[in-house]
Amino acid sequence: MKQPLIIFKNGTIKREQNTLFFIEENGSKHVIPIEAISEIEIFGEINFNKRVLEFLTKKKIPVHFYNYYGYYTGTYYPREHLNSGYVILKQAEHYLDYDLRLFIAKMFVYGAYRNTRQNLINYKCDEIVEIIDFKSSNIDKAATIEELMAIEGNIKEAYYSGFNQILKQFSFEKREKRPPDSEINAMISFGNTLLYTKVLSEIYFTHLDPRIGYLHETNNRSFSLNLDIAEIFKPVIVDRLIFNLVNRKIIRKEHFEKEAGAYFLNEQGKRIFVQAFESRLKDTIKHRRLNRKVSLQRLIRLECYKLVKHLIQDEIYEPFVMRW
Repeated sequence: MKQPLIIFKNGTIKREQNTLFFIEENGSKHVIPIEAISEIEIFGEINFNKRVLEFLTKKKIPVHFYNYYGYYTGTYYPREHLNSGYVILKQAEHYLDYDLRLFIAKMFVYGAYRNTRQNLINYKCDEIVEIIDFKSSNIDKAATIEELMAIEGNIKEAYYSGFNQILKQFSFEKREKRPPDSEINAMISFGNTLLYTKVLSEIYFTHLDPRIGYLHETNNRSFSLNLDIAEIFKPVIVDRLIFNLVNRKIIRKEHFEKEAGAYFLNEQGKRIFVQAFESRLKDTIKHRRLNRKVSLQRLIRLECYKLVKHLIQDEIYEPFVMRW
């Protein structure tokens, strides 16, 4: 199975014929095992030229970039190689027809709700489960995307209120994104960013166009479908990872920095989090329909395939719901 290449150090990527090398600032030279790489995640300051990008395009390897604070800054998305004109037309059709779009958007919100609910059940947050169950009853009633996103926001607000019951380290008042005003908010933002790019990479290997989303508006933003699909997997992958890292004290106070009121993971903290994130993606579950074990990363790809089937009217889309 191919693995992501994660680069934290500063340096240069060079191409010599059909081989890529990473050269650190101190001159150390490392061969990049290109055939074993699924994508490249760059957190350091890296220089490379057009010949490198041409080679990455040939090998169908996306490159995701993050700034010093761990915020996503952009993606080099190789030329699409699995484009299907028919699927793209169907994607656009389901966006332009408001009822069709609203149905898919509701499925994303429903999947996110069910998975957050399972997290709360696992940690015996029974009162909050009752609250989000009540709020979720409005999902089907939503007549617009705006109403639906408001319902989703209300469910998330209640869900996050249970974090102090779950976490054994750090206090957490409420979700703040810009800027993250606590250690937990910093981890949620960083984890969600990693998930967005992971979903984007999985979409690349399907017939879907990541620029056409349903819950998140398709506008001047480069990609939106990855944000939609990620909603389902945030509770499964990111939140459970945070609970584990915090409660086992793998991530601690010394792994954060604070600047102008904003918290962010320092280099060591990012390394620990990214390594744990990639390990979490390799965790397997027994897939009920396939009757075999699949990794959580594979589940993301399967979710994309399910959406394709819905778009071409082969099978009604139902989001992944965890039951453990």
